[in-house]
Amino acid sequence: MNLSVYFVTPHNPDDALVTAALRGGASIIQLRDKTAPDDVLIKQATHLAGLAKEYGVPFIINDRLKVALESGASGLHMGQSDGDPVAMREALGPDKILGLSIENEDQLAVAAALPEGTLDYIGCGPVRATPSKLNHATPIGFETLSRIAKAAPVPCVAIGGVKEADIPVVKAGGCAGLSVVSAISEADDPEAATRALITAWEAA
Repeated sequence: MNLSVYFVTPHNPDDALVTAALRGGASIIQLRDKTAPDDVLIKQATHLAGLAKEYGVPFIINDRLKVALESGASGLHMGQSDGDPVAMREALGPDKILGLSIENEDQLAVAAALPEGTLDYIGCGPVRATPSKLNHATPIGFETLSRIAKAAPVPCVAIGGVKEADIPVVKAGGCAGLSVVSAISEADDPEAATRALITAWEAA
């Protein structure tokens, strides 16, 4: 699984934005919407999952297990308050992707003790404060990010306020990729911005 440029959508993304990220080479897409009703989100997710499948890119749902199961998505990403990862894995089955947000080294220790095969990757952060997510945990910085990435039993994606200029230190720190929202969604040319992130990752 290629986690190098992990695009998390803003709420209610349009097809054009997701298509631009896919055309630019995004390696994985996550649909995040905290407010839409399940039925609305299932409809949108089913459509976007089909779009991602055309590009051979995994399509992940944030938090909403029912949406992940009913939309044909590739898997689920969960936060620390979203339930038991073992139960989520049982509900998803062995073939779906399951990711978990990690905010500190204590949470990593808990995740590392989970049965093998529970998690496919962790999202680690926030590295910096970010306007893309309100009420986020205390930023951890790059040193803690690197310690967690190197100790993690599964691949680690840097999350929270990371951008293209950070790619060398993120990659050198042992991360498998970086997760971005505004670096793509707010770019004048989202496709070109995605492609630049891919190029920078490959060059680092």
